[in-house]
Amino acid sequence: MTDTSIPMRNVSMHRDAAYADVAKSGNELQDHRSLFARLGARIDALVGPKWRLWVLSFPCLAFVALFAYVPMYGLRLAFFDFNPREGITGGKFVGLKYFAKFVSSPMFGQVLSNTIRISLWTLVMSFIVPIFLALLINQIGSAKVKNFVQTITYMPHFISTVVIVAMINIFLSPKSGILGRFFGDVSLLSNPDMFTPIYWISDIWQHMGWDCIIYLAALSSVDLALYEAAKIDGAGRLQLIRYVDIPTIMPTIGIMLILKMGGVLSVGFEKVFLMQTALNLSSSEVISTYVYRIGILGNQFSYSTAIGLFNTLVNFFFLILANFISKKASDTSIF
Repeated sequence: MTDTSIPMRNVSMHRDAAYADVAKSGNELQDHRSLFARLGARIDALVGPKWRLWVLSFPCLAFVALFAYVPMYGLRLAFFDFNPREGITGGKFVGLKYFAKFVSSPMFGQVLSNTIRISLWTLVMSFIVPIFLALLINQIGSAKVKNFVQTITYMPHFISTVVIVAMINIFLSPKSGILGRFFGDVSLLSNPDMFTPIYWISDIWQHMGWDCIIYLAALSSVDLALYEAAKIDGAGRLQLIRYVDIPTIMPTIGIMLILKMGGVLSVGFEKVFLMQTALNLSSSEVISTYVYRIGILGNQFSYSTAIGLFNTLVNFFFLILANFISKKASDTSIF
């Protein structure tokens, strides 16, 4: 009797000790939680209850500040003579010297006209075509066919610029190209008058499927009851597009137009530079490629910085103007 009671007593003691340890750890965890709760309540009282959102967004804000705003310090080169010995923080202040130099340069008119021509053609056509494509895809009844068409149209977006330009050269080759064989013995890229059409047509082909996705997302929010009511009233497909689809995506169209106007003079450097030849340089030299030749190849860093800043200020002006007009006309704006 005595021998069996001793092990039972030991088991009971171990169990009680385990319960005590669990209770102790639970009390410590509760104390820690209460400490954090008190700390959070004190911060809420000091700065408000939304400080947690600021903590979550801090890494993103730090990333943007580091890689978007800190480099803006280099814009001071546009107003100073760059001296390699003194670095980016040195140099003599010259004011608007380099801006005046660019405006009075013989290349100013040619570079600006080329940039505006290429940019406006690309902006207008790449803005209109995705809207029509989205409206057409939305009219496809079969879900499988709709997904197939959408996939085929946005796949070129993932082709690199180098490959796109290589395809253009192959297709327009005078002897072996699919298209070039019908236009004589000289490549169309060598014709200065054909550079702009080739640029914006290839750009639309590459990006129209991707750009129409946002309009398809807006069209997916249309209430099906509107379609049914319009069909009962005798509306056809074109009337459905005019009176139901287009009014639905008008706010999205306004926002996209404002965003595109912010890059009215921002012609892509890579594609233009790769498509340039000695024969089409008179119509293909734009601000971005001119900055590269002046700044990188010519070592005129202050001059090229001033040209780039001029381009940015013009884009910013058009962004503000487009936002103002859109806000007055349709009460749609980004700020």
